[in-house]
Amino acid sequence: MRVETGHGDRTGDGTAELLQRILLPGRLPDAAGLRTAHRYLPADRTTGVGGDWYDAVPMVGGRTALVVGDVMGHGPASAAVMGQLRTTTQTLAMLDLPPVEVLHHLDEQAQRLGEGHLSTCLMAVYSPASGRCELSNAGHVPAVWLHADGRSELLRPPPGLPIGVGGTAFEQLDVFTRPGDVLVLVTDGVVETRARGAEEGLEELRSWLAVSAGAPPEGHLPAAPGFRWPSPEELCQAALDTLRRGPRDDDAALLVAALDGVPARDMARWALTPDARAASAARRLVRRTLGEWGLGDLSDATQLAVSELVTNAARYARGPVTLYLHRGEGMLRCEVGDDDPRLPRRRFADADEEHGRGLALVSLVASRWGSSRAQGGKVVWFELDG
Repeated sequence: MRVETGHGDRTGDGTAELLQRILLPGRLPDAAGLRTAHRYLPADRTTGVGGDWYDAVPMVGGRTALVVGDVMGHGPASAAVMGQLRTTTQTLAMLDLPPVEVLHHLDEQAQRLGEGHLSTCLMAVYSPASGRCELSNAGHVPAVWLHADGRSELLRPPPGLPIGVGGTAFEQLDVFTRPGDVLVLVTDGVVETRARGAEEGLEELRSWLAVSAGAPPEGHLPAAPGFRWPSPEELCQAALDTLRRGPRDDDAALLVAALDGVPARDMARWALTPDARAASAARRLVRRTLGEWGLGDLSDATQLAVSELVTNAARYARGPVTLYLHRGEGMLRCEVGDDDPRLPRRRFADADEEHGRGLALVSLVASRWGSSRAQGGKVVWFELDG
C-alpha cells in the first residue's frame, strides 16, 4: 500500500511496510453505486504507521458502511489499537448493525482494552437504492458534503463523546443524497495544524474543494447543467494540496466517496410467503426479470441457486422471505433473507440424501457467495459474473 509523506510517495520496507499492509486496506472493495478513493499520511515517518484508519464495508441490500477513525497517539502502539477497532467495525457492520450500535460496541471494546485507549470515529451507511445516508459520530470532525448541483456544506451529526469514554449514548443523523453527490470523510490531521483549528481547516477544505472543482461561488448556485465533481482520486489530491500548506504533526486519513446511486431499473425486490410455493414463485420472478434485463444466459444458474436458498429459507422462516436482485456492470447479485438468525452451514450430503445439498449447489454455480446476520434474521447472497 502507498504511504504519502511530505517528501512524496514511498512504498516503505521492513516493519513499516508490513504493519501498513496488515492494518490498513490497500484497496477498498467495489460497491454498487459507489466509487471511493483514500489517502493515509502518518505523522511518524520512521514507522510509517499511526492510529488513523478508514474503511468501506459492504453490507446487505447493496449498502456500504464508510468509516474514518482516529486513535489518540502515534506509532505502533496506536496502530495496534486501531487495528483491533477497525476489525471490530468491519464485523459489526457486516452484521447489519446501525451506526449508533456499532459505535456503542466499539466504545465497550475500547474500555475493555484498558484506560487511555480513546478514539474518535465517524460512520456513514449509504444505501444507493434510496440515497439515504445514516451517520453517527463519536467525537469526530464533521464530513464535507458536496452536492451534485455545486453546493457544499459541512455535515454535522451530533458529535457524541470519543470511543472509550463510556457511558455515552450516540445519536444518528439521516440525510438523503442525490446521484452525483460526494462525501469527504477526514481525520483531524487533515484539517488541523499548529496554525489553524479544526473548524477553520474544515471550512478551508470545503471551500478549496469547491474552487478546485470549478463550482460557482455561493451567490451563483446552483451550478449550470452538466456540472460534475471531479473523481474521488482527483478530490483526494485536492484535499492533500490544502494539507501541505502548513506544518503537520498528526496522522491524517481521508476517504472520498462519490455517491452515484443505483437506478431503479437495475434492482428488483420481492417478499415471498414462506410456503411450498415460494421456490417456484422465486424462479418465475428471476426468469422474467433476467429476461427483461437481457441476462438470459445467467437465468438457469440464478434460478437454481435462488430455488435452493428460498426453499431453505421457507422451511424455517416464520415471516416473509425476501428476494433481492441487482445488476451491476458485469455482475448480478442476489440476496435471500428470512427471520431465522441461524447462519447456514455447508454440508456434504450423501448421494441418496434428500436435503443438505443447497449450499453445495450454490457454491458450484456462483462466482462468490456468503451470508451475514441482519436485523431480525439473516441474508444469504451470491454473485454471478457475466
